[in-house]
Amino acid sequence: MSFWAYLSNRHQQLLTDAFQHASAVFQCMVIATLLGIAIGVLTYRSGWAGNLAVTSTSTVLTVPSLAMIGLLIPIVGLGVAPTVIALTLYGLLPIVRNSIVGLRGVDPALVDAAKGIGMSRAAQLLKVELPLAWPPILTGIRVSTQMLMGIAAIAAYASGPGLGNEIFRGIASLGSANAINQVLAGTLGVVILALLFDAAYVLLGRLTIPRGIRV
Repeated sequence: MSFWAYLSNRHQQLLTDAFQHASAVFQCMVIATLLGIAIGVLTYRSGWAGNLAVTSTSTVLTVPSLAMIGLLIPIVGLGVAPTVIALTLYGLLPIVRNSIVGLRGVDPALVDAAKGIGMSRAAQLLKVELPLAWPPILTGIRVSTQMLMGIAAIAAYASGPGLGNEIFRGIASLGSANAINQVLAGTLGVVILALLFDAAYVLLGRLTIPRGIRV
């Protein structure tokens, strides 16, 4: 069977897997973004705390994804739970690091001016520091998303959702008529989703970053 014939016959299942893959990555990115920005806000003012946050989250990336999911299975079981935990942990580093870098890069004179007009500490953070730090934070989110697109395929090892199931089925049946088609379909699906997500982030940046800051 040709690759295009395979896509035609399996398009419904492939679309379902693609939706589940995108949904898993999106939900984990929301969690990772909230956690990452919170960690950045709590640690950027302290040199040792910021270094500890970056070191701790970077250590997670030294653990192979397959090993991470394998270690989580005895604790939380198969399916969605190990997928969400693993993807969230892997997505933290670029967001934490860029949040800290972005917040530390805000001009102190602007913060002092905000303080001088009577802004509270929370208002300074929400109305001055975070908006100015948003471009590097968004870059960290984009990098995390691209990483998680590939890592999410490994979730099929733990019966997780997504296009990884197509890839693993193809690998398990190497030598059969459609093995290569399965691997290729799953891989191309991940690449296309990654490109679509990145395009969405480019649009988000244009909508949320003032022109002067972009320049």
